[in-house]
Amino acid sequence: MFRRKKKQETVEPPAPPEAVAEEIAREEPSLADDAASPALGETTAVETAPPTVEAALPTETAETSAAPKSDTIARVNRVQKIGTVSSDKMQKTVVVRVDRLVLHQKYRRYVRRASKFMAHDDLGATTGDRVRIVETRPLSARKRWRVVEIVQKAAK
Repeated sequence: MFRRKKKQETVEPPAPPEAVAEEIAREEPSLADDAASPALGETTAVETAPPTVEAALPTETAETSAAPKSDTIARVNRVQKIGTVSSDKMQKTVVVRVDRLVLHQKYRRYVRRASKFMAHDDLGATTGDRVRIVETRPLSARKRWRVVEIVQKAAK
């Protein structure tokens, strides 16, 4: 229905042939002295080699060539949270409760808020353990976190 207008591109008017001939004469004096110089209405194309891909890439140094190819892509730091395991009744999955303090807008007091995360557990964390979890790819319908380490074991 509604079409967005295209932006007007600024186009420079073409240079007069005399100016092009003068620039060529300044750059390469051998072309200006040639008997086969073009007429005023004709222009000559100065042949230049296109830039190569190798020239655009930075040269390898000793430290970059020693690094393995898998580490060439920088991985973004993933979100980490520390919480308490509230349930370990599933196989290889724990429920981690992460508490945080939020400032109440009206009363200006800190209120405790809790979030529960399902996390994949290969380390064998039990209820009451303090664990560090890190975000990862979706492992199941509700599981997007992984237990990295057990910070503190629960008191027995």
